[in-house]
Amino acid sequence: MSFFSSRPVRVAGATLVAAALPLLATPAQAADKVDVAEGATVVIDGRGYGHGRGMSQYGAQGAAREGLKHTQIAEFYYPGTKWGHVGGDVKVRITRNTSSDVTVRARNFLRVRDLKAGRTWMLPGNGATLWRLTTDAKRRTVVQFKGKGKAAWKRWKTFGGEAQFAAAGRPITLVTSSGDVAYRGRLRSAAPDSGSRTRHTVNLVSMENYLRGVVPLEIPASWHPEAVRAQAVAARTYATYERSHPLAKHYQICDTTQCQVYGGASAEHPLSDAAIKDTRTKILTYRGEAAFTQFGSSNGGWAAAGSMPYQVAKEDPYDGWSGNPVHAWQVKLPATQLERTWPALGTLTRINVTERSGHGDFGGRVVAVTLVGSKGKVRVSGDQVRSALGLRSNWFDFTVEKKKPKARKK
Repeated sequence: MSFFSSRPVRVAGATLVAAALPLLATPAQAADKVDVAEGATVVIDGRGYGHGRGMSQYGAQGAAREGLKHTQIAEFYYPGTKWGHVGGDVKVRITRNTSSDVTVRARNFLRVRDLKAGRTWMLPGNGATLWRLTTDAKRRTVVQFKGKGKAAWKRWKTFGGEAQFAAAGRPITLVTSSGDVAYRGRLRSAAPDSGSRTRHTVNLVSMENYLRGVVPLEIPASWHPEAVRAQAVAARTYATYERSHPLAKHYQICDTTQCQVYGGASAEHPLSDAAIKDTRTKILTYRGEAAFTQFGSSNGGWAAAGSMPYQVAKEDPYDGWSGNPVHAWQVKLPATQLERTWPALGTLTRINVTERSGHGDFGGRVVAVTLVGSKGKVRVSGDQVRSALGLRSNWFDFTVEKKKPKARKK
C-alpha cells in the first residue's frame, strides 16, 4: 500500500490512488441483467476504492474535517473494540532487496553481530565504502567489504550462522538494485530454512520507528492531524495483529501492499511523526487481543462486512466529502475487452449480476456475475471481475452504451 491503501491481505484484505475519473452527479440505476450488442461499450459505474472493510482513509479525513477526534474515528470504523497499549519490536521482510546478500554503506558506529555465537564487532575504519553479508557453499555467513571504484570484495570474517548489521540506533543505508533506502534498527540476513543458501533481508525495528516508515506512505502526512492519528492507531494495531500471526518463522510482516507499505527511515515525515508520537503505543483490541484493523482508500459510502465481529456493514456519512475523487467513479470498456479477458465466452451477449451484498447503491457490492456469450457462460466473483478489469472496487453496476450508427454519406 502506498498513499491510500486498498491492499489485498492474507484474509482477503492500505497503494497509490490512481488518477480519479469525474465524480458522478447522481447514482446510476441498477440493472443486473444487461444485454450486450456486438461492438457495444460496457459502462461500469462504481463506488469506492479497495475492499471497503475497516477504516476508509478518505472517510477518516472527512470525519476529522467535521470535528471528530482520532479516538472517535477509530471507534466508528472498528465498533466494539477497546483501547490498549503495545511496545516491542517488529520483524519486517524487506522485499525491495531481491538479492540474498545484505549490502550496506559504511558509516560511523556500524557493527555486525554473529547471532549464533552471540558476539558483536565494531566494523573497522579501513577505507571500506560498502559492507555485505553473503553466504558460502557451506551456508555460513561471510562478512565482506570493498573500497571505492571497482575494488573487489574482500572477506573480513566468517560466521557459522546468521548475522545482522546495526549502528547504535542510527539509520543504516541498504543498497539494492532499485536504489538506497535507510532503515532504523537492525538489518538481518535471515535464513528461511536451514537447508538453503537463500537469505532474506529482515529489518528488526521498534514498533514506533516502524510506524514512522509506514504512516506517511498510507495517508498524506499533511492531512488533518486527527485523521493521521487515526491512521497511526490503525497501522500500529494491524502490525501488532500480524506480529501475533507471523507470515514466516523469520519475519512477521512484509513491506508491501500485501501487508502495509513500509519505506524505513527514508519515508519519514515530521507531521506523521507527530501523529505517531501523539498516539504512542495506542492500539485497538478485541477480547484482549489486537484487532485486525484493515483499512482502505474509500468505502464508497458503505463499509463492507468482514470476517471479524467489528468489521460490520454500515453506512459511512464521512466518505463522500467533496475532496474524495474515488467515492464514485466510472469506467467505459469495449465489449471486446471482456471477450479477450474471458475467451471462453466467444462474443459477449449478456451480463447477469446474480448476487450482491445488499448494502448501498445498485444493491451493494457484487458477489457473483454470470457472463453469457455465443460460445458459453463464465461465472466469476465480483473480486475476480475487479482484478481482471482493473477496477477500483467490487462495488459496481453495468450498463451498455449503444454503438453509434455510422453517418450516411451525402
